[in-house]
Amino acid sequence: MNKPLDNHSFDLAVIGAGLSGSVLALAAGQGGLRTALIDRARLDSMTEAGFDGRTTAVTSTSQRLFEALGVWNEIAPEAEPILDIRISDAGHDGKASPLFLHFDHREAAAEGETAVPMGWIVENRVLRAAVLRGLAACPPVELIAPDEVVDLDRDLHRALVTLKSGRVLKACLAASAEGRAGSTREDAGIGARAWSYNQTAIVLVARHEKPHRGVAQEKFLPGGPFAVLPMRDSAEGEHRSSIVWTERTPLAQRLLALDPGRFQAEFARRFGDFLGAVDTIGPRWSYPLSLVHADRYIDRRLVLVGDAAHGIHPIAGQGYNLGVRDIAALVEVLIDAKRLGLDIGAGDTLERYAQWRRADNFTMVAATDLLNRFFSNDIKPLRLLRDIGLAGVNRVPSLRRFFVRHAMGRVGDLPRLIRGGRL
Repeated sequence: MNKPLDNHSFDLAVIGAGLSGSVLALAAGQGGLRTALIDRARLDSMTEAGFDGRTTAVTSTSQRLFEALGVWNEIAPEAEPILDIRISDAGHDGKASPLFLHFDHREAAAEGETAVPMGWIVENRVLRAAVLRGLAACPPVELIAPDEVVDLDRDLHRALVTLKSGRVLKACLAASAEGRAGSTREDAGIGARAWSYNQTAIVLVARHEKPHRGVAQEKFLPGGPFAVLPMRDSAEGEHRSSIVWTERTPLAQRLLALDPGRFQAEFARRFGDFLGAVDTIGPRWSYPLSLVHADRYIDRRLVLVGDAAHGIHPIAGQGYNLGVRDIAALVEVLIDAKRLGLDIGAGDTLERYAQWRRADNFTMVAATDLLNRFFSNDIKPLRLLRDIGLAGVNRVPSLRRFFVRHAMGRVGDLPRLIRGGRL
């Protein structure tokens, strides 16, 4: 645990040390902000293989932030590049339609520019371990875990954070990075649009006979998307992919209750034979899917980042990358204010962050919600329309390039850290 520079006084108190909160603390600390990072769990427990089993699709712009923070070199050996993405529709039998949409990473490169992967698939535990090691080597950041916020009192001049241990921190600004289920947003009186999709994501790792060659596949089944995400081969040379299999919750619960043999049969039917023989390895995890979008991202001496501000459907793999853009924008705003001698927790400072991020976030919230509703059904006229639409876009290079650049996060008003710059 880093030694505190001051026992109680900080520029920023980050509540929640998940993938968003820990990266926010590291970026803020490297930018010279005295930062407290608070979590109720032991931080080393988050790097254990059984912590959640998920992987993250890190877009090329998010990779730039990890590179700027000095942790990408540690992540890269465990990161599998996404070179292509193939999207298709499928019925209950799992067989993909012959009409599809195929994205190639080379299409996003401008003339004379070197093509880079659309993203990388990285196990969450690998990301956490790299970021936590970066935090341990960042003196402006104090890691406070395990501990818990029991009271957050905010006025015009400061935020007082009272911990379960009895310690009281004074900060210019508090940031909630607790995820969509955190209590800070509600305690602050910030409302949110929220609903359940009545879908559950089943997460597991598959071992298959043929190499994936860096191609991510997403089949839209009637119950939801079935994503096959390329992973690094195992130490034994086994070809692996991360699976995010979405089904209606009642069916997902029945599937998860099956014995291993019957579960394997259901899984293999949906996976198909495009990578040869396939089976599941290791444990299975499941997560209910919902949407949460806060009515506002800021309050007096408080800011929301990541899923605390917007928790979206994983249909496009963009949820965490939205949070990365939040982090890069917020840190840029705070450090610019600090350099000018301004109050980093003042309303006008926070309003700049909120205005910067709201349009991008709202667009992705709406797009993922619409895509899930449009594709997660077995209505024949809609299936025909989907197939025609996917095939139509596939025939137009300019449209493919437009969507690839959006998927990579390379459009819009991007913060310095994810344009490849420095704070």
